[in-house]
Amino acid sequence: MKITGRIAAALLTCAALFTTTVGTASAANLDEPRLKDIAMQIVSSAENSSTDWKAQFGYIEDIDDGRGYTAGIIGFCSGTGDMLDLVELYKTKKPGNVLEKYLPALRRVNGTESHSGLDPNYTRDWKTAAKDSVFKAAQESERDRVYFNPAVKQGKADGVRALGQFAYYDAIVVHGDGGDKTSFSNIRKRALGKAKPPSQGGNETTWLNAFMDARVWAMKQEAAHEDVSRIETAQRVWLKAGNFDLKTPLKWKVYGDSFTIN
Repeated sequence: MKITGRIAAALLTCAALFTTTVGTASAANLDEPRLKDIAMQIVSSAENSSTDWKAQFGYIEDIDDGRGYTAGIIGFCSGTGDMLDLVELYKTKKPGNVLEKYLPALRRVNGTESHSGLDPNYTRDWKTAAKDSVFKAAQESERDRVYFNPAVKQGKADGVRALGQFAYYDAIVVHGDGGDKTSFSNIRKRALGKAKPPSQGGNETTWLNAFMDARVWAMKQEAAHEDVSRIETAQRVWLKAGNFDLKTPLKWKVYGDSFTIN
């Protein structure tokens, strides 16, 4: 059969639709339950030196990064506002809880590294609250609202799969998404100066390398984040291997420690 220009065009359109459908069906997104749990384990390896993220609800300490107390499953900070939001949510879910009395102090220290009004019993009371299923649920809710969901949403919009969505998530966890030059949005903006995401016709590997380069730059702007192993010996390793779907087994190193998810 002679293939006319119109038939050829139709065949090309069908082929494109088939490729798109197959690609969409096979693409792995980080909000799939199994992959979400993997993401939590990887972040916990960097934040808590353990993949057991569910053991971190009661974690709290000042890591001397200028953000006051860092605590919980995603590193809520007394100096950056997310800890305040969390404790306010906890109050709405369980009025009269053990942390509610610290809300005035949390409002005062927001934006600083101060412990004023929190010491000496805040860390003890945080650990007590962390035994409460209501507080645990509040931590997971705020983690998803502030960090996880925005990262996955932007990743899907950019056309990147689970690895790229995780790279975004890890960046928001560490840098937030405020207006400063090292925020997630500005890291992404910096990457856009070097490459395009798949949704704009770019190559996924090239785009993620550009994003990771921009992330490394952002990390090195703060002394507390000068160690970039959570990128170079974890995310970049999977990118070089072409593991865009974060298929297990996963092996990586962060801050000198080795981890595996089978």
